[in-house]
Amino acid sequence: MRIGLCLLISFIAATGAARAGDAPTGDAGAGERVFRKCGACHTATGPENRVGPSLQGVVGRPVAHVASYGYSDAMTAFASDGKVWDEARLSAYLLAPRAMVPGTRMSFAGLKTDKDIADVIAYLKSTSVQ
Repeated sequence: MRIGLCLLISFIAATGAARAGDAPTGDAGAGERVFRKCGACHTATGPENRVGPSLQGVVGRPVAHVASYGYSDAMTAFASDGKVWDEARLSAYLLAPRAMVPGTRMSFAGLKTDKDIADVIAYLKSTSVQ
C-alpha cells in the first residue's frame, strides 16, 4: 500500500495529473488555522525564514527558490530540473513530504485530509505578495 501511495504521489507530481476540479475547494480562513501546524517552522505572511523557508508567495514559485534559505541537498536535487510549487505538487508534498523528497530535513509527516491540504493551499495563495 505504501509503495502504491508513493508511486501515485510521484505520478501526480511528475505529470500534474491532479486538476483543480478534482480537489476540494479550499477555504483560506480554515487553512490559516490548519497552517498553525506549520507555523513553528514556517511563516506565510512575511519574508523571514525560520527553521524552514518563508512560504509567502510559494504557490507558483520555483522549488527551493528562497535565496536566503539553506535548503537540504535532497530538496536542491529535487528542484534541479525547474519544478514549480503548483497546486498539484503542493498537494502531493503536503500529504507526504518525505515520500516526495526522500532525505528532506522537513520532519513534518504530512496533512491527513484532502480538505486540510486544499485549505492550506488556499491560505498560502491568499498570502502571496501582490
